[in-house]
Amino acid sequence: MKTPTNYQKIEYQGQPAFVLVPWKDFELIRPLLDGEKTHAAGIPQAVVEAHVLRAVPVIRAWREHMGITQGALAVRMGVSQAAVAKLEKSGAKPRRTTLERVATALGISVAQLDV
Repeated sequence: MKTPTNYQKIEYQGQPAFVLVPWKDFELIRPLLDGEKTHAAGIPQAVVEAHVLRAVPVIRAWREHMGITQGALAVRMGVSQAAVAKLEKSGAKPRRTTLERVATALGISVAQLDV
């Protein structure tokens, strides 16, 4: 059984200003926060170069660009690390619903997985 986490809210002049969260929880949401920055910028050059010039599968290119492991992506998607490895193989053809789960876990849009 998982124990709920109590987050500490810090107020300034009667308004919420900060929230302290455990590091493990922060690691889970960090790609989503980083993804918001990436979403506004489109597809980073490093992802395009990895995919187009070095034939790195696009899911792997995004994951490595964001600095997360297969295991961490698997946790965010609710699948096994082996399932993520399978998605990252050359020639993999994930379903649309799977791409949506990957995109959500990375904090990007499905369109950004279409390089």
